[in-house]
Amino acid sequence: MAGGKLPFPAAPGSLNAPPSWRCIDFISDIHLDPSLPRTTDCLRQYLASTPADAVLILGDLFEAWIGDDARTEPYEAQCVEMLQQAGKRLFLGIMVGNRDFLVGKDLISACSGHALADPTVLKAWGQSILLMHGDELCLADTEYLRFRQLVRQPSWQSQFLGQPLPARQAAARQMREASQAHQKQMIPQAWADVDEGTARDWMRACGAQHLIHGHTHRPQSEPFGTGMRHVLSDWDLDHHAPNRAQVLRFTPDGFERIDLV
Repeated sequence: MAGGKLPFPAAPGSLNAPPSWRCIDFISDIHLDPSLPRTTDCLRQYLASTPADAVLILGDLFEAWIGDDARTEPYEAQCVEMLQQAGKRLFLGIMVGNRDFLVGKDLISACSGHALADPTVLKAWGQSILLMHGDELCLADTEYLRFRQLVRQPSWQSQFLGQPLPARQAAARQMREASQAHQKQMIPQAWADVDEGTARDWMRACGAQHLIHGHTHRPQSEPFGTGMRHVLSDWDLDHHAPNRAQVLRFTPDGFERIDLV
């Protein structure tokens, strides 16, 4: 699809950094799951020690989220406690992604967090920054976008959330296995990237000098139109070599990538 085909939302979210903030961290694609204990521990240690005044999570905090009533399950309850401890001492912003789009207000409240719309325009230290998960702008991934359109509908979500928890857990496993099988058929370089023309249009529409997103698992910072694009790293200390867990840190002095491993 050509750029410029996806109109910029009429009412994107907004976040203005208060004068007291001196450090903002961005992370995404943690994919929290019981099968990733080292990744979970890394996030726990990071949240307990970061000097940031705000941690903004730009989607896919969880590998799968099947409804806020799952927050009392043993592993999920541990994650909630970890996030709550962070949310009590800093601003914890949570944006949903393609894996955890069913995260709702009950979970965010339990984590002492703040919901971030996708997209959100952040204003800090004279800069305007467009924050996204990134999946919506991967216009070449037409199969996924059809799925996204379906599962973001309130009627679909209401029907899914009305099922018993075990049924939702089974459905999540099936969707995850299908996604993993699809990914194995493709090399990472062939995964869809954001549509550059549309992304530039969105940046111009909100007057942003920077675009920050996750989803594509291609961490880099690069010139993008008249501004910069910063792609966040996914995290995995359990399955792949080399291990990876990275934070994009923003201060009045600019951007810095922090490797945690």
